[in-house]
Amino acid sequence: MSTCTGLSHCKVALAFAVIFDLLGVVALLVGVFVPLEVKGRDFGDLLVYTGALMVLMSLGGWVMWYSGNIEGLASSKEVGHIGNAVDRLARTLSRKIRTRTLRGQRGP
Repeated sequence: MSTCTGLSHCKVALAFAVIFDLLGVVALLVGVFVPLEVKGRDFGDLLVYTGALMVLMSLGGWVMWYSGNIEGLASSKEVGHIGNAVDRLARTLSRKIRTRTLRGQRGP
């Protein structure tokens, strides 16, 4: 485990991101540079679009991995009065949204 100390959290998200990056780039490059024709139909465009989508999906894995590895967020005691005000504002806003949603579901 000492070799993976920098990758301590969210290893599944990291593996997902790396695998989809590799597969996406390979599909993209094969679609661009290899002439793929089956029964007179060209499948290069399909691989180009599939590769681009796989690279785009890997971005989600990278975001999950990065956000899972964030450490050292400031506690509410360190933030002080501003944190308490923001917490109260968020709670109030959340309650208002929730009550409006519940009223809308009950009917007129």
